[in-house]
Amino acid sequence: MNDDSASSTSISSRQLQAFVALARLRSFTQAAVHCHLSQPAFSALIQGLEAAVGARLFERSTRHVALTVEGQVFERSAAPLLAQLSQALSEVRDHAQLRRGQVSLALLPSLAAGWLPGLLSEFRSAHQGIALQVADVLSEPCLQRVREGQADFAIAAVRADTPELRAEPFASDRFHLVCPQGHELLSRTSLKPRDLLPFAFIHLARHSSVRQLLDAAVHPLQLQTLMEVEQLATVMGMVRAGLGLSVVPAFSLFHFRQPELTTRELRWRGLGDRQLFLVRRRDRELSTAAQALYELVLRRRP
Repeated sequence: MNDDSASSTSISSRQLQAFVALARLRSFTQAAVHCHLSQPAFSALIQGLEAAVGARLFERSTRHVALTVEGQVFERSAAPLLAQLSQALSEVRDHAQLRRGQVSLALLPSLAAGWLPGLLSEFRSAHQGIALQVADVLSEPCLQRVREGQADFAIAAVRADTPELRAEPFASDRFHLVCPQGHELLSRTSLKPRDLLPFAFIHLARHSSVRQLLDAAVHPLQLQTLMEVEQLATVMGMVRAGLGLSVVPAFSLFHFRQPELTTRELRWRGLGDRQLFLVRRRDRELSTAAQALYELVLRRRP
């Protein structure tokens, strides 16, 4: 690095403030008062600045202060630079104090629709300047969004402990049979997978974690699939219409609180609690806003 570049890096924001004040007020006394400094301290700032740029910036006399040619050149950049610095510092402070910022969260649709709204309402009331983005997608798209930096963190049904991602336990979810009110299965003291075989079944799509766990629990039996759908709200509508039965996670039961429907917890071998995980990147710290939401998510876990 040469001498010119070395000296340019030694200019401080206090020197810029002093220069802009003196260029505007043309009085060391008034400029020192404006900067809340004694006149000797203010003069030392100006002298240090001139030493850093390698030129006299002001012509001084007992009655007169004026910009030199070099001072006029410097003035054209100094004021905009100081304004940009002030804006940058203000934005950083706003982010640090949660007045501004953005958080992006990816999570399972059942959590996004049932548990998340109340939590975000609490977060929003405390931090109204924070912009929120929510992706209500299945586990694999959740993880992909975190990998690609599209989400700060995710809640997924996959323990993604990899060199790229880290996961920590978040919550567990049990499974429930959902069927029309008065269905004959409800009179039985216990239910086993084979008890569902005579009845039409409304399945979630094969790539969902719910479907994969259910298929593993009933194997080698095959449920009588009437249709496969993507959304739990669609499952609810089909069961409510009497088209079939379904098995859904507890976090989605708010969909099924309908007068025409009944739910019943299942305790099948192989269909234990579904584990959910908080997933984030290993190589990236969360922003102040994202960290605040992350901590609230942990405190308000279902």
